[in-house]
Amino acid sequence: MTRITVELGLPSKWWDEINESVQWQDGIFYSLSAAFALVSTVALIQLIRIELRVPEYGWTTQKVFHLMNFVVNGVRAVVFGFHKEVFLFHPKVLTLVLLDLPGLLFFSAYTLLVLFWAEIYHQARSLPTDKLRTSYISVNGAIYFIQACIWVYLWMNNNSTVEFIGKIFIAVVSFLAALGFLLYGERLFSMLRCFPIESKGRRKKLHEVGSVTAICFTCFLIRCFVVVLSTFDADASLDVLDHPVLNLIYYMLVEILPSALVLYILRKLPPKRVSAQYHPIH
Repeated sequence: MTRITVELGLPSKWWDEINESVQWQDGIFYSLSAAFALVSTVALIQLIRIELRVPEYGWTTQKVFHLMNFVVNGVRAVVFGFHKEVFLFHPKVLTLVLLDLPGLLFFSAYTLLVLFWAEIYHQARSLPTDKLRTSYISVNGAIYFIQACIWVYLWMNNNSTVEFIGKIFIAVVSFLAALGFLLYGERLFSMLRCFPIESKGRRKKLHEVGSVTAICFTCFLIRCFVVVLSTFDADASLDVLDHPVLNLIYYMLVEILPSALVLYILRKLPPKRVSAQYHPIH
């Protein structure tokens, strides 16, 4: 019986030793910083290549998407590069801001894809598109406003109930993003399948839309699940220094790998000569 207890306790002891080790904490968080910096650099290089290819069309959706990827991953790289200071900030709300704000920017960046797909779908169905961008801006503005109110309240009064509401709010935002990808990704995918087989680029577009939908839906759904779990279980908290393994798994699954894969899938540059109505994300 004792032997069984010891053996069952080994994984937990191994997990605790890694989480409590300063060397492991530094190694994991610096690795996350390097990974985010790499993705940020790739996004910046792609942005520069697009600008050199089509400088005359200003800030297209494609350029904004890559710019936001550069910013989000760059901020994450800095945060994890200075993890010792970030996770030990007082008041704690400063830590929450630095960890949650890039997540909101990630939401804004990737829902740009939903907006782009919605515009394509509405145009193809001869539906009005004039309110889509307004809706995107309004939804994002409301999300940032609500989150800012939560941060300000926590700054003035560190209330556990409000912190709980803040985490649930992040989970809801992530769930809405997942639904957006599922809704318009499925609609656009189904529409493309109805095109004639000989349509130019049909197979490639099907693969592109299907892959990005699956990747983004999955990453936002995982984010929603983990945030809810961490709300009810302190051992799953991502806002503390001594949970480096959990942070590694979480950020690899919900930001680093999805960003890298989507940037790879959408790596194609726009043609040198495009029409004024062309705002691609290729």
